[in-house]
Amino acid sequence: MMDTINSVLNWIVPPATLVLLAFSWPTLTFINTCESIYHMFFDEDIDNKVVVITGASSGIGEQIAYEYAKKRANLVLVARRDQRLRGISENARRFGAPNVLIMAADVVKEEDCRRFINETISVFGRVDHLVNTTSLGHTFYFEEANDASVFPMLMDINFWGNVYPTYVALPYLKQSHGRIVVNAAVENWLPLPRMSLYSAAKAALVNFYETLRLELNGEVGITIATHGWIGTEMTRGKFMLEEGAEMQWKEERELQASDGPVVEFAKMIVSSAVRGSAHVKFPNWYNVFLLYKVFAPDVLTWTFRLLLSPQGTRATSFVGKGKPLLEAPTPPHRHAVVHTAVPHSTAPRIQLVE
Repeated sequence: MMDTINSVLNWIVPPATLVLLAFSWPTLTFINTCESIYHMFFDEDIDNKVVVITGASSGIGEQIAYEYAKKRANLVLVARRDQRLRGISENARRFGAPNVLIMAADVVKEEDCRRFINETISVFGRVDHLVNTTSLGHTFYFEEANDASVFPMLMDINFWGNVYPTYVALPYLKQSHGRIVVNAAVENWLPLPRMSLYSAAKAALVNFYETLRLELNGEVGITIATHGWIGTEMTRGKFMLEEGAEMQWKEERELQASDGPVVEFAKMIVSSAVRGSAHVKFPNWYNVFLLYKVFAPDVLTWTFRLLLSPQGTRATSFVGKGKPLLEAPTPPHRHAVVHTAVPHSTAPRIQLVE
């Protein structure tokens, strides 16, 4: 009986949904526009509130810190190493942050997360926003990875590096009716080669926070920021992982992201967070691929195969202990995403390059 029902629904529901969306789209757009206008005048006053930002030593995390500073929020800046945080904290003060606390911590360790959250409570007495920007990408084909030890490291940074700070900060965020901001990526649902593990981690991350949103039932807001390719250290350079059982990383590329899409995306994230938005996407045109993924997945697959078909020897980054790195010209439309960074070591265990 259920097989018959499912068969009928398979034929009826997809086209009926498309028709319903076509008729309801103008109304939904009008409602969203009204909400946006309302929040422009009645958004959250962040003045003197406390914002904890992980991965704040470069890129999107740094720019988000400056945007909150302009709104006169107290900042707690967290990164694996604190050298860069010193200069960023001074910049944040010049932008208007009344107080800035910097903390060196490894967000993939629960005890480190407890330490910087407890220190925040000790100094400021509250947490209003938790902004998770820690992220790390890769640019290798899965079949060519010859050191599987990198696999859990990528999951640790991209998934657990967001979950642990959230787990520790959640009781305090509930007290302040605060907000969690998450740095996701379009790869969580859009298939791209050379990013299989990164995409899997981001998919897990987004599903975790969408589920958490339902569990919290409005007690704590969640803003999921999804970006495409936005440049700076997200699309250039390399990262290295040290010898030893524990994964460590540091900023290797001290790139100054002072303009362009990273700054624009940071402004969108902070504006959306104080407006109470559930999602922010940059750029918005990526959304069209989601329709293809749901209703015509074969078309999306054929399109990517056409655009990304290799010409000659395909470019990749080889993963291995001490092996020389091979670099080949990158075919058109192949983009590498390499997020905040990576550890200093005289004998790097793993290197990934574009």
